[in-house]
Amino acid sequence: MTSTASSPGPAGPAGPSGPTDSPNAPGPTDDRQDTAPGRRPPPWQQHLRGYGYVARPATGVGERLVPPYTEPGPRLRSVLGAAGGGVGLPGRWAGWLGPLLVTLVAGVMRFWDLGSPRAVIFDETYYAKDAWALVHRGYEVNWPKDANDLVLQHGGHVLLPTDAAYVVHPPVGKYVIGIGELLFGFDPFGWRFMTALLGTLSVLLLCRIGRRLFRSTFLGCVAGALLTVDGLHFVMSRTALLDEVLMFFVLAAFGCLLIDRDRSRARLAAALPTGRDGTPRPDPAVAGALRLGLRPWRLAAGVCLGLAFGTKWNGLYILAAFALMSVLWDVGARRVAGAERPYAAALRYDAVWAFLSTVPVAVGVYLLSWLGWILSPADGTGGYFRSWAATDGRGGDWTFLPDWLRSLWHYEYQVYLFHVGLDSPHTYQSNPWSWLVLGRPVSYFYESPAPGTGGCPVDAGGKCAREVLALGTPLLWWAACLALLYVLWRWLLRRDWRAGAILCGVAAGYLPWFMYQQRTIFFFYAVVFVPFLCLAVTMMIGALLGPPGAGDRRRVVGAAGAGVLVLLIFWNFIYFWPIYTGQAISLDAWRARMWLDTWI
Repeated sequence: MTSTASSPGPAGPAGPSGPTDSPNAPGPTDDRQDTAPGRRPPPWQQHLRGYGYVARPATGVGERLVPPYTEPGPRLRSVLGAAGGGVGLPGRWAGWLGPLLVTLVAGVMRFWDLGSPRAVIFDETYYAKDAWALVHRGYEVNWPKDANDLVLQHGGHVLLPTDAAYVVHPPVGKYVIGIGELLFGFDPFGWRFMTALLGTLSVLLLCRIGRRLFRSTFLGCVAGALLTVDGLHFVMSRTALLDEVLMFFVLAAFGCLLIDRDRSRARLAAALPTGRDGTPRPDPAVAGALRLGLRPWRLAAGVCLGLAFGTKWNGLYILAAFALMSVLWDVGARRVAGAERPYAAALRYDAVWAFLSTVPVAVGVYLLSWLGWILSPADGTGGYFRSWAATDGRGGDWTFLPDWLRSLWHYEYQVYLFHVGLDSPHTYQSNPWSWLVLGRPVSYFYESPAPGTGGCPVDAGGKCAREVLALGTPLLWWAACLALLYVLWRWLLRRDWRAGAILCGVAAGYLPWFMYQQRTIFFFYAVVFVPFLCLAVTMMIGALLGPPGAGDRRRVVGAAGAGVLVLLIFWNFIYFWPIYTGQAISLDAWRARMWLDTWI
């Protein structure tokens, strides 16, 4: 395939171009105003050239505000049977058909034998039972010590206790798990159903997000395919824990903000005056004073961030990071459109509404998630601490507030003290410094069945090993370490907003844990930013494929390198499949998969 761009952009997948047959050639990536002809670049740009900075060629304001998507080239048009004017329809189909096919594969993998192991594995011992209590009583309860065995034997017929339990996570994620239990029963398949569904849908989200981010259906599908074969995401999709639910809502919020970015910039481009050729021209008056009106996708992002916050508290960091990122996108849009003081314009016309669309909305959603606890009796027979304001909390300066709000605030404060003081040692705890290199994964389930039992072959010659190990696909994660360096370079020295967005997603989900290195924390918390690691690797793959206008030889070499990398990642996932799904394998085969001593 050959590009329709007239000249190549800078190296990597970020060269500005019009519609092109190259799958890695999205539109413009920077938010600067065009440099006037003959004007020398500022000194900082001249100094950075020695470190790889390349000033971007001038392009039209309309194209920079609303970059075009890549379109099929002549060869692909002929394959689709759409030569001539009918190419638009297959192109639109491809924007959904490819992502849906990737999602179908992801769904089959995640739902295959979902009820195995038929056991309560790792922290399912908390969340599966809490979810069942929430959807029936509105608050969590204390279960007897033998509850796991009773549940596996009797399912939904087990007696539901009434004594309220002290829990340290908000209820949204447990309500989500509880939906699956209501639909399919109080058993392993039932309590894993919703995480498998959200894990599958997150692949579809990432395909579409990658397509919008890179303006390429191909690269969007690559990102979704990488998420499909990430071991950590796969295992978390098949386990009833909260972090997969958190990841889904965070990714959905990111997608909503991307759509809001495109729509607000299109509205800004439509308001600009046009030149004789009909293309928009920068206008300081319009760019500096235009009100962008109602932005429903930003409100939707606020709802998603509230659901994330209502699943686990670290959603608060992501809420703050995404809200700031969205405002900075508005600054960039106004700068491109010609605003003389883009920061002042964004603060005046965008920042307040951005805050109101995210923070209060998220807080409101969070409070609504506690409705079951709020409506429970306040006489000591309801949720934990529900009666605190009427008993131990009587008096003080805040008695004008409703009792339920004072009791909830006290509950939240006690939970905060628990989280910051949690330092009990655990076999599988890890330091966040080791996460990206997979230093210490978490074993959710392990048993050694004898020959002829538990899937172990009769002729095995000894006991087998069955394990469910929350381990990212090693070659994908190690490639992501290099990809993050590449993306950081793109952001710092090429001013690529897409690289900044990817880094924001990784940083918001990852960096806060460095403030709690003495706390008991686990590697599987990293599933929240796994989609952004896949986007980083995809961006690096786009660079390997070559810039727009690259020659055939460059394309062939780049495609071969990118293809080998993707195939190796797929093979790596297949190799580790038995220890992602709890399949019985020989001890020698299990040991062969323990590449690092810290994985045992």
